[in-house]
Amino acid sequence: MKKNIALVAGGYSGEYVISVQSAAVIEKHIDANLYNVYKIVVTREGWAYTGADGKAVQIDKNDFSLTVNGQKINFDAVFIGIHGTPGEDGRLQGYFEMLGIPYTSCGMVTSAITFNKSYCNKVVAAYNVVNVSKSEHIFRDQTYDTKAILSRLRLPVFVKPSEGGSSIGMSKVNETGELEAAITKAFKEDSQVLIEEFIKGREVTCGLYKVNGELTILPLTEIRSSKEFFDYEAKYTPGVSEEITPAPIPEEAAEKIRKTAAALYDRLNCRGIVRVDFILEDNTANLYFLEVNTMPGQSENSLVPQQVRAAGKTLQEFYGMLIEECLRKK
Repeated sequence: MKKNIALVAGGYSGEYVISVQSAAVIEKHIDANLYNVYKIVVTREGWAYTGADGKAVQIDKNDFSLTVNGQKINFDAVFIGIHGTPGEDGRLQGYFEMLGIPYTSCGMVTSAITFNKSYCNKVVAAYNVVNVSKSEHIFRDQTYDTKAILSRLRLPVFVKPSEGGSSIGMSKVNETGELEAAITKAFKEDSQVLIEEFIKGREVTCGLYKVNGELTILPLTEIRSSKEFFDYEAKYTPGVSEEITPAPIPEEAAEKIRKTAAALYDRLNCRGIVRVDFILEDNTANLYFLEVNTMPGQSENSLVPQQVRAAGKTLQEFYGMLIEECLRKK
């Protein structure tokens, strides 16, 4: 009998559009011979499934079920395709855990920690397996002193919302006078802001996932942006950035990245597909941690789908493995 899979998309953040695009690709590549897929779009106004007849049916949040044409549908598993809150920050994960419904992503605690870049940096630094850039963590409702911040950090710095993705609200600050405006921009997206020193080097990202206890590390990707940094436009506008898979870097550096990503996946207790981003510093062998993305983009040209294809797998095989793994753990 085919399993009922809820594919949740949308969310409450500025990444809503990207999430919907990812979900369209996931839905297209989930094997319809094995699974009944119901795409649930999550907004602040409601969580709804739209059937072939165009009618929207609201989710019963008491047990996360649907009633379609008089038939109640319960779900065997949830494929979370939401970038940002509430699908990437642990909120939906905690909800599904309380209901006993398996899902494809990292658990509640791991999702919450990794979603906050400032706290994740502190946790990763404590593991002592990779360099972490010096940074400051400030809050909207607490006073801060830009001069004091810049006395502790060297320019240039990146200013970004602590809880946010797709580089929304992010700025690179090269001059002292630019910092306050960059902080204001970031505070429009989040109540917490991370200010961290810029590390000049090559950006390399590593996708990895675990099935039946075996960790698979996908081919690495190097990101080369024609802009000053890999911002929203560079990520989602064709031709603005170049993404090279496999990454053309020395094997010694590649192996260091793979081992570090694997160590972080295990120590952070990750599940499902995760992407870990790094900077390989110019003129040194130093590797710096950027972030852990527990809900990497899944649009056709996103990094993880590129890596999956480079590994010789189809997206249908890949998504099937993720679904079966979470069902196995039920």
